[in-house]
Amino acid sequence: MNKRPNAFQKSIHHILMLKWVSALLAVFLHHLDAIASKLSRGRHSVTEIVGLPVILLTTIGAKSCQPRTMPLVGLFDGEKIALIGSNFGRKTNPGWYYNLKANPACTAQVGDRTAEYVARQVDDQEREKYWQMAVSYYAGYEKYRQRTAPRPIPVMLLEPVE
Repeated sequence: MNKRPNAFQKSIHHILMLKWVSALLAVFLHHLDAIASKLSRGRHSVTEIVGLPVILLTTIGAKSCQPRTMPLVGLFDGEKIALIGSNFGRKTNPGWYYNLKANPACTAQVGDRTAEYVARQVDDQEREKYWQMAVSYYAGYEKYRQRTAPRPIPVMLLEPVE
């Protein structure tokens, strides 16, 4: 499921990790991904162009209690999906992180397949495993870690409901 970015895509990553580009992406990318996903019935996103695997995550809002759907980079470990709460290197955690902390039950759409998951935050060695996986796909996560300091970037793991 995890197809690695090719050399061309990795060259684009160097542009994407620039601070001003990340700031623009933080505002606009999820809108562009949502449009592309809707037009392709969940099969494609703008983020896929740069070789990053994308899922559509639906959470229940921590405050609103309303469903919220967001396209996110999802890193696959068998049936599990790791999510990196980098928020493009911003000083705060992303909203979906707080939604999952408050309501761990969620759904993830991968292509035309939707499944139910339960989320949990991973720490220590497990976190390091998924962090290294994320950096192997997109080196910009290390830049984001520098920008977010002292905020640690959370790693959430979605595990399928049996």
